[in-house]
Amino acid sequence: MGVFSKIHRYREAGEQANVNNIERFGEPVYSLFTTTKVFTLHHRIEITDDREQVVYRANTKFPSLHDKTDIYDADGNHVSHIERKFFTLHERHFVTMDDGKQFEISNELWHIVKDVTNIEGLGWQLQGNIIGLNFELYDTDGNVIAVIGQKMLSIHDKYCVDIYQPEKEKTVVTILVTLQHMMNDRSKAASSSSSGNQ
Repeated sequence: MGVFSKIHRYREAGEQANVNNIERFGEPVYSLFTTTKVFTLHHRIEITDDREQVVYRANTKFPSLHDKTDIYDADGNHVSHIERKFFTLHERHFVTMDDGKQFEISNELWHIVKDVTNIEGLGWQLQGNIIGLNFELYDTDGNVIAVIGQKMLSIHDKYCVDIYQPEKEKTVVTILVTLQHMMNDRSKAASSSSSGNQ
C-alpha cells in the first residue's frame, strides 16, 4: 500500500480500509462514500455504502444566502437540516436533526493546515486537516467515532468515511455534508479574493 496510503486515507468501495486507520483504531465497522454533484439549480451530495447503493442524499436549494441543505435517507425520510449563519467572521453552520438534537459547527476562517474544531451542542471534536478533509471525529470521552478521507485530484468531491460507532451514523453524515459546504465556501472566498487581487 505504501506511504501515500498512510497520508491520504481515501479508498474506493470494496477496497481494504486504510492501513493507518487500522493501525490506530482497528478495523472500522463499515464505511460510507460520498460524491458531490453540482448542477446549475441545486447542489447534491450522494452517500453510498460498500455496494455502491445510495443510503443518503443531501440537497441544497439555490439561490440561498443561508445555504439551506436537507438530508434524506434512501427511503426519502428526512434526516437533518443544515443552515449557514450569514455575516459572521467564522464559518458557522446550524444543524437540526430529525430527533430534535441541535448543534453548531464553526471554524476560524483562516486556519491553514491543522484544525481542532469543537462541535457545540454535542461535545464532539474534529481533529486533523479540515481543509483537506482528512480528519478524525471524537466523542466526549475521546473515543473515535469516524475517520474521513478525501480523494485527491478528483473531478467530483469524493470522500470515504470509516465508521467506528454505527449508532451515530446519521450525525456523522450530517457533519460531513456540513464540512463539505464549509470547504466549498472557503474555496469560493479564496478564488474571489485572488481574482480581485489581479
